[in-house]
Amino acid sequence: MNAVQEPERTTVSSHPIPPKVAFYVLASIVVSFLAASSAPTPLYATYQAEWGFTPITTTIVFGVYAIAVLAGLLVLGKLSDHVGRRPVLITAIAAQAAAMLVFSTASGVDTLLVARVVQGLSTGAALGAVGAAMVDINRPRGTVANAFTPGLGTALGSLVSGFVVQYLPEPTHLIYLGLLAVFAAQAIALTLIDETVGRRAGALATLVPDIGLPRSVRAAVTAAAPVLFAVWALAGFYGSLGPALVRTLVGSTSAVYGGLGLFVLAGIASLSALALHKTRATTVMYTGITALIAGVAITLLSIRLEWPTLFFIGTAVAGVGFGSGFQGGIRTVMPQAESHESAGVLSLLFVVSYLGLGVPSVGAGLLVVHGGGLIPTSELYGGLVIALALLALAALLLRGSQLHPLTAASGTRASDLPSTQKAECAA
Repeated sequence: MNAVQEPERTTVSSHPIPPKVAFYVLASIVVSFLAASSAPTPLYATYQAEWGFTPITTTIVFGVYAIAVLAGLLVLGKLSDHVGRRPVLITAIAAQAAAMLVFSTASGVDTLLVARVVQGLSTGAALGAVGAAMVDINRPRGTVANAFTPGLGTALGSLVSGFVVQYLPEPTHLIYLGLLAVFAAQAIALTLIDETVGRRAGALATLVPDIGLPRSVRAAVTAAAPVLFAVWALAGFYGSLGPALVRTLVGSTSAVYGGLGLFVLAGIASLSALALHKTRATTVMYTGITALIAGVAITLLSIRLEWPTLFFIGTAVAGVGFGSGFQGGIRTVMPQAESHESAGVLSLLFVVSYLGLGVPSVGAGLLVVHGGGLIPTSELYGGLVIALALLALAALLLRGSQLHPLTAASGTRASDLPSTQKAECAA
């Protein structure tokens, strides 16, 4: 059987933006997309006051976004491996801009849901393509950027939106129009960068959801997936219950406090991704699980004692767990994927992540309304996250020995190893 040929990369620049600058343009797209996803978080209290919906509606809006991202990842996640990165990204940015327009003119829950669906689909389509494009340009830096930029975007979106809501006029319009301007600038920049992969046949076939994985990454994904699910379940906790929980503990209705918990979690996560990017990836995952368990335990204690300061300390420790666990999982898997497989593999990693983000948070929303209120639900959710982290630790201990030390540590691609070592990675 003939081996699948990797498409040739662009070697001659035909556009004015050099690869090094193009890398930062691509990284900024991840930041802006994730910032847009967290921007509505501090606004939910405003929407609830204006439109009179219940807390369960907030959870539904949050869950719809996660489901839409999953749909985008499953249906469109591999498309850029066949048609190129730029066409997928430009289309995704156009859809994201349309979502910002719908948000800015929303007059009820129905339009809010429409905006969240469009936003989720475009985010799902973009995440694999933009992450793979960064890896195409510079594999080691691209792998680290894929772990660093989501947390940075989430942190900035929640905090900036909170300040806009608290201190500027027309917050339900202004934050989205600002993001619209950012997306317009990024779309223009994308037209000026070079494509990183050639076209391949089979684009239509990729639109049929397929969870198959290349043999070379299966062991790594098996080890990393439970960790990714656990750390993103933590993000779901702060995205769905965090705003109301922080305001309850602090005793304030300020929108800044509404976004502060998610900002601390995601901001510390990004810093930890940078601080540990030279540490062996499996070691980083172990660090992430340990910090996640400790951070959530401290957070649960703060809820019981009603100590806001302790809550943010726990959140910061949990943020180390989020950032370390996520980047460790990405760095364990992505170096073993070939360039023509990168978008599909990365998309499947985000599928696992967004399942962790969406499923527990939707269940939590139902419990807030029907199971005893915010505090008991928060304690139950925190306990679930700790249980997931312990299961992830057990899975990692069972599977971690199968991960090749070079690819897990240094960002070396499996195909760049000697043949004997490559065989180990594929085993």
